Amino acid sequence: MAIFVIHEHHASHLHYDLRLEMDGTLRSWAVPKEPSADPAVKRLAVAVEDHPLSYANFEGTIPEGSYGAGEVKIWDGGKLEITDRKEGKLVFILHGRKLNGAFALVRLKDGKNWLFFKKKE
Repeated sequence: MAIFVIHEHHASHLHYDLRLEMDGTLRSWAVPKEPSADPAVKRLAVAVEDHPLSYANFEGTIPEGSYGAGEVKIWDGGKLEITDRKEGKLVFILHGRKLNGAFALVRLKDGKNWLFFKKKE
């Protein structure tokens, strides 16, 4: 089973990095506000560069002057099941400490931004 991790990232602005194991890498989205388990709450998720799988366990400080400089800690993580993967839509089940159940990422018309939300059960 694949993994997921959500990093709480105190860089120039606090945000959360959603990372899903796909195709041998961690596909990544920056989420400006704390992820929610409430299906009524939809969060913006901005696609960013993929990260190596080894980054899933990273916690610490990215040095000043480096890309993403600031404090990083694991906010949530666990197992991931992808149930639907299409162009512009990804549905998956998270088995984490904080987030559990079916979630979705749906790409917006601009092509880079997505909506991240919990699906209604």
